[in-house]
Amino acid sequence: MNGLLSEERLSDLSQIVANQTALHFSRERWPDLERGIRSAAGKLGYSDIEACIRRLLSTPLTRQETEILAGELTVGETYFFREKRSFEILSDQIIPELARLRQGTDRRLRIWSAGCCTGEEPYSIAILLDRILPDLQQWQVTILGTDINPYFLKKASAGIYGEWSFRDAPPWLKSTYFKQIDSNHYEISSSIKEKVRFAYLNLAEDNYPSLATNTNAMDLIFCRNVLMYFSPERTKRVAHNFRRSLVEKGWLLVSPTEVSSDLFATYSSVPFDGATFYRKGGTPSPAGITPGWTIPAVVIAPVTGGVKEEKVSSTPSLLDFIPALPVTSLEPALEPPTVDSGIASYDKALALFNQGNYEQAALELQKESSSTILKRAALMARICANTGDLSQALSWVEKALAADKLDAGLHYLRAVILEEQGVKEEALTALKRTLYLDPNFVLAHYSLGNYALRQKNLKEAERHFANTRTLLKAYQPDDVLPQSDGLVAGRLQEMVESAMAMEQVA
Repeated sequence: MNGLLSEERLSDLSQIVANQTALHFSRERWPDLERGIRSAAGKLGYSDIEACIRRLLSTPLTRQETEILAGELTVGETYFFREKRSFEILSDQIIPELARLRQGTDRRLRIWSAGCCTGEEPYSIAILLDRILPDLQQWQVTILGTDINPYFLKKASAGIYGEWSFRDAPPWLKSTYFKQIDSNHYEISSSIKEKVRFAYLNLAEDNYPSLATNTNAMDLIFCRNVLMYFSPERTKRVAHNFRRSLVEKGWLLVSPTEVSSDLFATYSSVPFDGATFYRKGGTPSPAGITPGWTIPAVVIAPVTGGVKEEKVSSTPSLLDFIPALPVTSLEPALEPPTVDSGIASYDKALALFNQGNYEQAALELQKESSSTILKRAALMARICANTGDLSQALSWVEKALAADKLDAGLHYLRAVILEEQGVKEEALTALKRTLYLDPNFVLAHYSLGNYALRQKNLKEAERHFANTRTLLKAYQPDDVLPQSDGLVAGRLQEMVESAMAMEQVA
């Protein structure tokens, strides 16, 4: 084996790295592990690798040490429009199809770049949307980029890139969407920059979907060249959480090397010429990848008014390859017939919701009558929000507020839903109402900090983030925060630190 470390030493290191960072290094990847440890030693303050290893094996790492180690053990290399074929499919097929389905109704697109590294991927998505949707300003678009590495997020937030990020990029990219700031660096245009939000999130450990982290009701999730760092068991858990985070018929895109009929068995596999995407809903594909079909092009009309479908062959449309699931109304009566609470109860509906079985949770809630209108309406609001039906979610939360206007948690939930709808001033008012009713509502302070940061009001952002940090001192790191969908206090602390670091370059 190459290198100076013994197999026994590398075995111990692989175990401690998995425990501390959730990164998985199989025996075949031990040379990569050794290179990463050697690279991390100096940044951790050790000139002697053996002293560094003894430290790693003896006591738990601090948050900063964990971030340094994770940064050196992962590649962290990306560039604009990486894996060009995937972006061609998005441009020619998937985005136009999503736009056609939403045209004239809820003009909303939600896209998550999970493991976004230094930001080239989510910015590429924003540029793609700018080029193919002529009426983009009439849409409520969310592009979320998350990563575990604060340095990557800080660079992404700055939006300044060197020549290496443009390798294999389209020739129009720099001249159209960037401003040259010196001989080797370019800054992305503010119109694209403002379309992307960046946030700290640990895919291996955090709970999602979550309204608190804006990881719910996604139309499209990118997670490329990330899952290869996790163990198969952890990858399956991440894939399950992604599925919960997607709306029905939402899309998941992984890198070509991560395509797996086993890991993504609960998805429908949709093979295109040159790439395979996964989709929530329909009948999961059998093992193995079948040949791709020719999909008819859906083109964007060059005038305001959206999309038109142009048939180029008699081939069935894209949606025909995904069998439709029965649609269940998420509008149960508030006073359904009485049933045996041991069979159908609020607790069972809540458990189904937490598992991501939103349709079944709604059905169980239809049968429930023993719980208060307040509890049932609040849960229905969360169900609708996670399935992307924001108008129904808002209707349900207002039903709950009619039962108790002084419930701070309901005002916070209303604020999150309004924010997703793009009704920013009403969302801001609802957050302030939350704090009026409960000044110690920690997630409301955090949300107001993020809101101020997006408005470039740095002084206000610092005030709310400082309040968040103060309130978090009342919690243990593993305490689940109220109204957080499982977010623990220690993780919110890390999210605040990351947001404050990005604030310096905002």
